[in-house]
Amino acid sequence: MASSFSILLAAVTLVALLAVGSCGSEFTVHVEKGSCPTKLSLVTNVEVSEVEIREKGSNDFLECKGSGTKWTIESKETLKGPFAVRLTLKNGGYRVDDAAIPEEWKADSVYKTKIQV
Repeated sequence: MASSFSILLAAVTLVALLAVGSCGSEFTVHVEKGSCPTKLSLVTNVEVSEVEIREKGSNDFLECKGSGTKWTIESKETLKGPFAVRLTLKNGGYRVDDAAIPEEWKADSVYKTKIQV
């Protein structure tokens, strides 16, 4: 028969595992090499269903093409940062960071967002 201490230890361990599992991780965006003023190639640190960006001064989000962790957007005109990022999670929820990628972004750079996933 299990002792009271063993049961208490098991309960504390379970609570700790649930607490750690419920903490979100910081969503990051890597602007890949080859990105330029008219093309952003992004790699995210977690798989998401959809990524959209909004340019400075715009009210509309533009859909990136891709899936999982690799996303790209191309334009005939120069894309204007800073960029807001809106992502759709696999469970259907979405998150937004209004200044995820700075105005002076650089290719082959990683940007931490305020989004927790």
